[in-house]
Amino acid sequence: MIGTENEILKSVGQFIAKKCNNIVIMSHENPDGDAVGSAVGLAEILQNNGHNVSIIFPNDYPYFLKWFSSKIEILIYDNQKKNIEEKMKKADLLFCLDFNEVKRAGKLKKQLLEFSKPKILIDHHLQPSLFCDYIISEPSYCSTAELIFDTVHKLNLASSINYNAAEALYTGILTDTGSFSHNISRANVFRVVSELLRYGINADKIHSNIYHNFSVERMKLLGYCLNEKMEILTELRTAVISLTKEEQAKYNFQIGDYEGFVNYPLSIKNIVFSALFIEKEGLVKASFRSKGSFPSNKFSKDHFNGGGHLNAAGGESSESLDETLGNFKHLLMHYKHQLINTKI
Repeated sequence: MIGTENEILKSVGQFIAKKCNNIVIMSHENPDGDAVGSAVGLAEILQNNGHNVSIIFPNDYPYFLKWFSSKIEILIYDNQKKNIEEKMKKADLLFCLDFNEVKRAGKLKKQLLEFSKPKILIDHHLQPSLFCDYIISEPSYCSTAELIFDTVHKLNLASSINYNAAEALYTGILTDTGSFSHNISRANVFRVVSELLRYGINADKIHSNIYHNFSVERMKLLGYCLNEKMEILTELRTAVISLTKEEQAKYNFQIGDYEGFVNYPLSIKNIVFSALFIEKEGLVKASFRSKGSFPSNKFSKDHFNGGGHLNAAGGESSESLDETLGNFKHLLMHYKHQLINTKI
């Protein structure tokens, strides 16, 4: 941890030193493995340290992330609005995990902005906006889960890490690195993983619960995407997949079903950039993945109101799916030289 000032850690430590705080942990809309794993991991640690802790998400999260050993309370704003509003009123402290802009709080944006007590951000995305009182931002980390592990040690809370916390934090690291396929150049990632394994967690079981736990419909949808919807733009070293609302309904789409789809085209020889566009009500969700030095995060930020990491980013478009695809292909022509010369 090189970007976080000691004064910030000292202040956070002082808040946590007060026992029996009511603490709420919030993460971003459409929670992924790092969002859920980070939240559950930190919640377990804080609860073991004597606090009353609740986790809140703007909307539901994928079924393949609902197997954790932890019994920490998780509330979903979509169907527990009143309960969440009460939790926020009683909270003495709010942790915001794994997002760097207020808009990523989605339906919880209003509650976040109106919360008047201390707010603490722990995140690994670039350029966090100033919506929290205390910011622990370390973009060099592979995941927020990895960052939480080191932050907890800096706060002298390592003795509060238990099996449930280790299981959740490992999950966050596993998923945000694509099962250790990207953003793993720092030795610290594997040091943290090694220490988490000392808590007796079953890494094979965790991997199976996440990556071998899909429905038949999801597998058929993946096959359809690769066989019918994947378009290879050879001269631009790019692949693109898109799904309409009707296509999703045909395969009984569930939250999280398209998780990982955007990664598959990168297995094709000489492809360095992959895009996935999913039609939603009123917008199109975009996911981008890249190899080498091609900046999927900058591409997303500049053109799709998004952001993320060098090789993994997301965004959205307010245009129709067809218009979004046309715009994407037009934009690629401005990156042709960069795509052609990307080394992998």
